[in-house]
Amino acid sequence: MRIRTASLMLALLFTNPAWAMSLNEAMAALSNAKAAGQVGEQPNGYLGAINGSSQSSEIANLINQARRDEYQRLAQQNGIQLGDVEAIAGKKAIEKTPAGQYIQLNGKWVRK
Repeated sequence: MRIRTASLMLALLFTNPAWAMSLNEAMAALSNAKAAGQVGEQPNGYLGAINGSSQSSEIANLINQARRDEYQRLAQQNGIQLGDVEAIAGKKAIEKTPAGQYIQLNGKWVRK
């Protein structure tokens, strides 16, 4: 019985998709993560996880995938390169970032 329980616990530990964050949850958590200095805007139009925690990385990854999909749609719709859309989006995101939150400049995280 102990072995079966331990095996079940290990299986749950390594296969926990029920505990995975959804895109909506990531979007809801983004403001707090930015304010806490866990996530910041990068010049390439994507978020970066500053502290490397699994939660901040998950927030950044989920939102970045949604951003990438939207950037690709915009690039195709306007007949321009994906890299151009990413650069424009990155510039705008950095400009809109409030003072006190992190942005990446020249490869380094700095408070705006």
